[in-house]
Amino acid sequence: MKKPVPAPDADSAALWHGLRDGMLLLQHCADCGHVQYYQQAMCRQCGGENLSHRPASGRGKIHSFSVVHRAPGPAFKADTPYAVLLIDLEEGPRIISTYTGGKPEDVVFDMEVMLVCEKVNDEITLPRFRKA
Repeated sequence: MKKPVPAPDADSAALWHGLRDGMLLLQHCADCGHVQYYQQAMCRQCGGENLSHRPASGRGKIHSFSVVHRAPGPAFKADTPYAVLLIDLEEGPRIISTYTGGKPEDVVFDMEVMLVCEKVNDEITLPRFRKA
């Protein structure tokens, strides 16, 4: 059984192109300076539309996490257990992702992590994180 994959739209196309090229792109608002992830047509802080995409450092710290022992569906059964992470990116925004490159029981609060771009197919590359 195949896992579901994200469906890029007009707002998120730049994000998926960046990940495919090995970069996590964040939106920066030229009007108020707010930095945001996940891409949208307007700034969530001020409502402005003067947004640009810039590569993130790929570094962050784990704010919170949960280890999944019971798969949410048959396609994820072989992956259990795995850690779902809430990461404070160095640039400010938070991102939800999963842990790679180690055992989920090794994950701890405030652990420094680095971006890993994991290719799913020719169109989709997922942002995952490993211990820094």
